[in-house]
Amino acid sequence: MIEDKKILNEKKYNKLVVVLSIIIPVAVAALFGIKIDVELPVFLPPIYASINALTAFVLVLAFMAIQKKKIKLHERLMKFAIVLSVLFLLLYIAYHMTSDSTKFGGEGIAKYLYYFILLTHILLSILVIPFVLITYVRAITNNIEKHKKIAKITFPLWLYVAITGVVVYIMISPYYV
Repeated sequence: MIEDKKILNEKKYNKLVVVLSIIIPVAVAALFGIKIDVELPVFLPPIYASINALTAFVLVLAFMAIQKKKIKLHERLMKFAIVLSVLFLLLYIAYHMTSDSTKFGGEGIAKYLYYFILLTHILLSILVIPFVLITYVRAITNNIEKHKKIAKITFPLWLYVAITGVVVYIMISPYYV
């Protein structure tokens, strides 16, 4: 009976998870094609790179909290990580709608390393969206066993995306004009 209720609760969210998992990357790609002639009052890349770093830190703290069975702290930290990721995304879109993309100027192995990290960062940032949403839904519907199972995949993916966002910024920062 309880298991059936969990499944029904999850199913209510499944359509939203699918819709958001498609709309977010499509919207980001579409917005990249729109340029607004506005000069922002601040240079956003170091800000959203810092948000990525903070997200990585919060994810690690949340992992440590759940390891110590501090469920409420884990829950608050995970919600904060989601808020940080949404804030990152909004600032990232704002920057790319108002600024030209910066070309990486490195050569040799650094160039290949940069593009490998960038490509895996971009692909996994798209892939992690449904994982984060499903993991969150399983937590809020109290389907803890399934939540734990998918969280073991979501956590390293999300952490990789957060960390490589910072690495990409550090590697390209010398080439900002």
